[in-house]
Amino acid sequence: MTATPLTGPGHRTISFVASLARHGPSPAVLTRDDVVSYAALAGRVEQEARRLAGAERRLVLVAAENSLDALVTYLACLHAGHVPLLVPGDRLHHVDGIVDAYDPDVVAGPGPTGWRVVPRRDATAHDLHPDLALLLTTSGSTGSPKLVRLSHANVDSNATAIAEALAIRPTDRAITSLPLHYCYGLSVVHSHLAAGAALVLTDLSVVDPCFWELFDGTCATTLAGVPHTFELLARSGFAEREHPSLRAVTQAGGRLDPARVQEYAGLGRERGWDLFVMYGQTEATARMAVLPPDLADSRPESVGLPVPGGSFRIEPLNWLDCGLGELVYSGPNVMLGYAECLEDLARGRDLQELHTGDLARLGADGLIEIVGRRGRFAKVLGLRLDLDQVEADLAAAGHRGHCVDLGDAVGVVVPQAGTGGEVVALVSRRHGIPASSVVVLDGHETPRLSTGKPDYPRIGDLLGASRAEHAALNADAARQAAREVALVDTIVELYQELLAAPRATRSSSFVDLGGDSLSYVEVSLRLERLLGSLPSGWHLLAPDVLVPPAAEPARAQAPAPRRSWPQRLHQVDTTVLVRALAVLLILANHTHLSFVPGGAHTLLVVVGYNLARFQLTSRPRAERVRGVLRSVQRVVLPSSVWIAAVALLAGTYDWRNILMVNQVFGDWATWSPHWHYWFIEAITSLLLGTALLLAVPAVDRWERRHPFGFPLLLVGVGLLTRYAVVVPDAGPYRGANAYVLLWLFATGWAAARARTTPQRVLVSAIPVLTIPGFWPSMPGREVTIIVGTLVLVWFPTARVPGWVVRGASTIATASLFVYLTHFVVYPRVMALSSVLAMAASLAVGIAYCRVWSATEGRARRWWRGRRCGGRTRVTGTAPCWPHCRWSDPAPYRSCR
Repeated sequence: MTATPLTGPGHRTISFVASLARHGPSPAVLTRDDVVSYAALAGRVEQEARRLAGAERRLVLVAAENSLDALVTYLACLHAGHVPLLVPGDRLHHVDGIVDAYDPDVVAGPGPTGWRVVPRRDATAHDLHPDLALLLTTSGSTGSPKLVRLSHANVDSNATAIAEALAIRPTDRAITSLPLHYCYGLSVVHSHLAAGAALVLTDLSVVDPCFWELFDGTCATTLAGVPHTFELLARSGFAEREHPSLRAVTQAGGRLDPARVQEYAGLGRERGWDLFVMYGQTEATARMAVLPPDLADSRPESVGLPVPGGSFRIEPLNWLDCGLGELVYSGPNVMLGYAECLEDLARGRDLQELHTGDLARLGADGLIEIVGRRGRFAKVLGLRLDLDQVEADLAAAGHRGHCVDLGDAVGVVVPQAGTGGEVVALVSRRHGIPASSVVVLDGHETPRLSTGKPDYPRIGDLLGASRAEHAALNADAARQAAREVALVDTIVELYQELLAAPRATRSSSFVDLGGDSLSYVEVSLRLERLLGSLPSGWHLLAPDVLVPPAAEPARAQAPAPRRSWPQRLHQVDTTVLVRALAVLLILANHTHLSFVPGGAHTLLVVVGYNLARFQLTSRPRAERVRGVLRSVQRVVLPSSVWIAAVALLAGTYDWRNILMVNQVFGDWATWSPHWHYWFIEAITSLLLGTALLLAVPAVDRWERRHPFGFPLLLVGVGLLTRYAVVVPDAGPYRGANAYVLLWLFATGWAAARARTTPQRVLVSAIPVLTIPGFWPSMPGREVTIIVGTLVLVWFPTARVPGWVVRGASTIATASLFVYLTHFVVYPRVMALSSVLAMAASLAVGIAYCRVWSATEGRARRWWRGRRCGGRTRVTGTAPCWPHCRWSDPAPYRSCR
């Protein structure tokens, strides 16, 4: 069926919106929790259109977000003949100027209780031209009242042209990796609906593992990105993963480096998907050109051929030669014109072709190559400078800089701190202007629009403010900025010290640097002292994100008023509490203060849980393997040193214990002191086995593709040894055998990967069904392990008093060391008191932990000093180890 507009005869509509129901039961929209057919979507659009219906067309401001409600409201506006004005839904404070300028009749957007559609008046206050269908903000001006006026024909023709150029099929599913208010993201919606294909709605970033879980779970076929998206893909290990359903990757929104085009085109050929490089502007509704995938290797610098129905010409410019000129586009998708005030909404078509403002050349093969922006030129001291060429020169020298015209100078923003002098010298030397005419703001990430494009007006504002600040520095603001920088640098130093990560920078997170469960507690405690509190998922955030603007160290803040009991509770990671309690249970059991065994086996579950959290991230395969091996090293070294010392002084242990091979060469028939450290040997074996598995590229890819299914498979393998199907003769002490205990380790791994309630229920069933009967004479041990596992599955954090946090954190940090030393301590004190024996075991273990940490830190500093020739870099940049390439002696100080 085909629906009709609801605003009365004479009002135009968009054909692919009016014919949604024609696709019937085919999926139209998929979310994490729902699948909406075209018929159902048409019904929702019809219902929402009736809510908006009236005698006259209205101007509807839609604060768009990537949600089903926002999509339905937008389509309903088009269906009912109203004019939607799309603005970003996550930055409402940026659209005040638009609201003031255009006074919309209806406002739709996210509210405190969900999506809301709020009429501001009963009848329209505007004269809307009959051809006007849609209003979008111009590229780079999301807060400006300047809008692009698009007609029904613009929207329909471009949606059809894109669908044809990309060969979109009804079976395709495009994920919304870009915001709906951005013309490129909106064109993905239009073209797929026009082709009867489906959308996978999400607002997740491509660096979020949940994005890729949704992508694979919905069998998405199409991914769209701007150049910044491809930077994020490279950082998140996209090239290491396989997504079987992926068919097409599209790129637009700015020039992608030709080498990067060839890189992704080659990757696509290997993985079975095509790369489409595209070119467009909001003024052309969305897309104007597409580079066929088979030309990406030979012409990566080109944006391709015009979309069906469009054409290009090059308009010469007097001050340019070499075949360059301004690119001019003609086609049915060229906008009606701009709107800069309310009265402009009544205007009809103002232009027939679009002067893009881009400098381009036309190749002999008919392909268009964009070389810069006509307006991206600066005139400094009479010299005309191509700012795009300046950026290209900076990139060739390794600087990810972006440039703007400051009138009397060229302004540059570069994210690398401490490179300002080098950038000034490079621009001055290459382009023949004095160094005083180059203004650089270094150590600052490029501001970007929500579309991922550089926000050049914002860059200009930043550089202007930077110049003003240097001209008349506000002392308070400068001191505050210095405190923030010092705090970030303190965090970087802390990471360098506690994680043995000399290359830690302001953009390196705890996980990026190989942090693991052994270092998690100590690092979190030290950060809390600096910051006062830590956000959820802090271990995934870089230091410059952990320290928000205007942040100060907690110790510098004014005393807070006395808080009530609930407010005095502190949030703590549950693994910290479980580790501390498990160690206390081990001590209490061995000193006969209680008879609640199972602490060590619960810790084995925690090891698997933390492995998945800290090591199995989106980093490349080699880094993940190295991270697991670092965890093994942090367990084995202090253990072997302690065991060797006891073996030498008391003769209790031998070489098998020192080398962690008693499980291989020991006597399984007799329990003896040689089996004291079965737990450490078990986790060493299991972690080494994990590292070996992940070193296999196919296994690593499979684990990334099935992050929840992979540990479940390991659980299944482990159950073969647990039920003696494999390794039937594990001896009377099979509860200490790493092969037999694989299923517990894998259960912890699966618990960390469980994201949904059904997954958590499934993981919960594993210990409940498989642990009973393993220790038939010790049901208390089984209950302990089951309860500990369920706590990890269902309660990732807990709120407890501050003294509990401090105590549990201290014990959890030293848990390995307490376990190591207590076998020597408690037998010598038990005769006096079990309580005293337990306290002495804790004290000695904590002391050994602190001695080991201090010794390890001194050893690292000594080694680093030797590698650096006795010099280390001043706070705020990575230490000179291992390359020692800085030439300026001033920033160095002696190593201590």
